[in-house]
Amino acid sequence: MVEPRLRSRSLKREYKRTPGGKPVIHYRRKRVGKARCSSCKSPLSGVPALRPSKLRKLPKSKRRPNRPYGGNLCSGCMRKLIKQRIRE
Repeated sequence: MVEPRLRSRSLKREYKRTPGGKPVIHYRRKRVGKARCSSCKSPLSGVPALRPSKLRKLPKSKRRPNRPYGGNLCSGCMRKLIKQRIRE
């Protein structure tokens, strides 16, 4: 039986074959998807692609752009939203 900490589904399983021909499982951390704009779903620039646990350890200025809606909307969608609010 594998170690209990490796049984969680938070780790990705990679099936490898050793030089002797025996199949073994290597446990790797899952790849992280890029943060996306909540409006147009395009990837956000200025937001690092890290696991949530690693992202929390970064300083706030490195986690997201320092502008209104930074980390939620891309710059284009933010601009449209602000222009809409001004016109109303």
